Amino acid sequence: MKGMTSILAALAIVFAVQTAEAHPHGNSVRHKQYNQHKRIQQGVRSGQLTRPEAHMLRAQQARVRHYKQMAMADGRITRNERQLINRTQAQAHRNIYRQKHDCQTRRR
Repeated sequence: MKGMTSILAALAIVFAVQTAEAHPHGNSVRHKQYNQHKRIQQGVRSGQLTRPEAHMLRAQQARVRHYKQMAMADGRITRNERQLINRTQAQAHRNIYRQKHDCQTRRR
C-alpha cells in the first residue's frame, strides 16, 4: 500500500513538472496560423482574393512561421519574441480582412 502511494505521488510530480514546462502560447499561435490559412483559402475559392493578394498573404504567413521557428531555436519563446509573433499575426489578420474586402475580385 505504501509503495503504491509513493508511485502515484511520483507520477503526479512528474506530470505536474511536465505540465508546468509546457509552453502556454504554442497552441494559440498554431491555432491562429491555421485559421488565417483557412481564411486565405476561402478568399481564393470565393474570388475575393486575387492571385497576387493571396501570394502576398501567404508570404506573410511564412514570415510568421519563420519568426516562430527562430524564437523556438533555443527551446523557449521570450516575452519579446512572443510579442513580435503576436504583432505579426495581428497585422496578417488585418491584411487578410482588408484584401478580402477591397472590392477587387479575381477574374473567372
